[in-house]
Amino acid sequence: MVSTVTTATVAAATTVAIAGSLALIGIFTLLALLVQKELTTSARGRFARALSRALNISIVPLLMAFVLIFAVKVAQALK
Repeated sequence: MVSTVTTATVAAATTVAIAGSLALIGIFTLLALLVQKELTTSARGRFARALSRALNISIVPLLMAFVLIFAVKVAQALK
């Protein structure tokens, strides 16, 4: 019985730590992509325009994930 509770506690703590790490990685990736988009927006040329449009494919889902993470953190703080 004790080993089952201990195993469940360790598994839950590990899951929370991994989720926090993934959120941090996602936020840093979003930041890097936004910087890259800003740099390509100021550049001229056909390749820069194509890259700028292609970056939207990855920015939009990461931005939605960021909003979700932010909403959950605010909800946890207000509880």
